[in-house]
Amino acid sequence: MPAVEPQHGAGPAVRVRVTPDGPVLVDGPVEVTLPDGSRHRSDRFVVAVCLCRRSRRYPWCDTSHRRHSRGPLGASGSGSSSDDES
Repeated sequence: MPAVEPQHGAGPAVRVRVTPDGPVLVDGPVEVTLPDGSRHRSDRFVVAVCLCRRSRRYPWCDTSHRRHSRGPLGASGSGSSSDDES
């Protein structure tokens, strides 16, 4: 992917936050174009874009990644205990 040069005066920057073992959070509204050419739009003020492809709402995150931890049982990478296995 070629490097993109910053354009000064092109408007406000869009904030993108990468979360560990989770989605990418993007200040919206956004339009995501998938490799097959399909486009998905969200007008929400913050959008969670799925990286794990487990989401039933792909490309939007539905927190499916929480059910699939990569670490040993009982390990908490985010400091949260909300990841219960039923």
